[in-house]
Amino acid sequence: MSTSIQSISLSGRKKQVSNKEMTFWERLYLIAIIKGLLITIKHFFRKKATIQYPEQVREFSPVYRGQHMLKRDELGRENCTACGLCALSCPAEAITMKAEERKPGEEHLYREEKYASIYEINMLRCIFCGLCEEACPKDAIYLTISKELVPASYDREDFIFGKDKLVMPLEMAMKNNNLLAEGKLKNAN
Repeated sequence: MSTSIQSISLSGRKKQVSNKEMTFWERLYLIAIIKGLLITIKHFFRKKATIQYPEQVREFSPVYRGQHMLKRDELGRENCTACGLCALSCPAEAITMKAEERKPGEEHLYREEKYASIYEINMLRCIFCGLCEEACPKDAIYLTISKELVPASYDREDFIFGKDKLVMPLEMAMKNNNLLAEGKLKNAN
């Protein structure tokens, strides 16, 4: 019963290895060393990929995703309705939230009857994929184009961003509303 290599391999790309005797020049490894040196010399004359950081700033990609932010509407109320879709779509399971009912008199703080009383993102787990932004039906969370992703720290607790660090400042929400009214802001998210 003869079986061919193609029948054993699932891809059919396996090759049979031969155990041939090396020539004198192959045993010296002189040709291999010269080839390696030529590659090294060739890299000496290429343009360097390094930039001088403080003076030069590398241009960001158009699909760059920076720090997270929870949006407010034009009246300064939080957009998040604590539906949990962002937490469900997060592949790193970095988002945790707790939903609560809005109390009478809090209409100026939250748009809907339900809001996120606790909204936290563990930045040590976050992979900045943007799936939370895509899953949100209310456009409440988005990833900014901020150049600073996460400030450096020695304590793990400093990397858990709560609503104090995530919610858009009220002044920024009012400024965005004024720009929208004037027609200067094309894309609000």
